Amino acid sequence: MVFRLTLDGHTYEVTIVRRRPHVVISIDGHEHEIDQLADVGDGRRVLGVAGHSVAFARAGFHDRQIVRLAGRTFEVGMVDPFAGAAGATGPQDAITAPMPGAVVDVHREVGDQVARGEPILTIESMKLQMVLSAPRDGVVAKILRSSGATFEKDEVVAILEPQDV
Repeated sequence: MVFRLTLDGHTYEVTIVRRRPHVVISIDGHEHEIDQLADVGDGRRVLGVAGHSVAFARAGFHDRQIVRLAGRTFEVGMVDPFAGAAGATGPQDAITAPMPGAVVDVHREVGDQVARGEPILTIESMKLQMVLSAPRDGVVAKILRSSGATFEKDEVVAILEPQDV
């Protein structure tokens, strides 16, 4: 999953590289392994990064997070990674995962033309498999998860764009 975060006027691209056995994130291309994340109550958490423990508290809102760390308060803006994409390349449809899980099979490739109802991905969650199909005719613009990759509920896993006429 890819996020763009804004902190003190700077925008950072954050990618969740993997979730198991430890979470690994990439911030502007630099990977960091998170070896511990514990909830200590009252909205406070402890995060372990590179052998160091960091305590923090956060409050979440729709488009931003308020984080208290080392006696300072930060406002972190959440930027939609697909914002503006429709205006740049034409309307797009995001195919989202209805539940957390893993990709079992990728049926299409970027550039493939698909008709409404044709399979794009097969996903699995708690031993239940489900086919994610094209919501309309179009062209596969992006496949954001490969076979075996995990994702969260409502995460965008593929994007369609209209066919050229």
